[in-house]
Amino acid sequence: MGSGFVAAKRGVDLLGGIALLVLTMPVQAAIAACVATTMGRPILFRQRRTGADGREFELLKFRSMLAGDAPDGERLTPMGRFLRRTSLDELPSLLNVVRGELSLVGPRPLLPEYLPLYDSQQRRRHEVRPGITGLAQVSGRNLLSWEEQFRLDVEYVDTMSASMDAGILLRTVAKVWRQEGIAAAGDATRSRFTGRNS
Repeated sequence: MGSGFVAAKRGVDLLGGIALLVLTMPVQAAIAACVATTMGRPILFRQRRTGADGREFELLKFRSMLAGDAPDGERLTPMGRFLRRTSLDELPSLLNVVRGELSLVGPRPLLPEYLPLYDSQQRRRHEVRPGITGLAQVSGRNLLSWEEQFRLDVEYVDTMSASMDAGILLRTVAKVWRQEGIAAAGDATRSRFTGRNS
């Protein structure tokens, strides 16, 4: 992975992120109004995630759940289910792309509390900037086991290229259109990672 490719990838992220933010502004404004009407405020869901080299950042998404201590599946609203099913909840993450915290393509950013649970191979997913979508997301998304997701994350780190990124973006559009792999059985999204054999 040469420095030239990394710089070019960041350039594509910056230009693509800005363009997509501008193009989706009317949609995001409508979603914000719907979220405020059906769930109240705050409109955005903010959560600490782990980025490149283990650095933390605040991920932005549209809120899809009501506040409370109930299980995720019980707090997920009909509007929230629609946003997740269509991946429209991810649109605010384009701001993370513009700020340089996310890439359009890369391993999905996970919770900081998972960091001590990774083995040395799994930790390699943090050698690159995380992404809104990635190889694992187009290969099964939340239906994958954690072991399989991390294997695909490291495969991406080892083989990333412009053509691979383009292919992942195209496959992402198809996955979103077909609304595949949104949730693991028994979970609103997927179970938590608890270690090597999760």
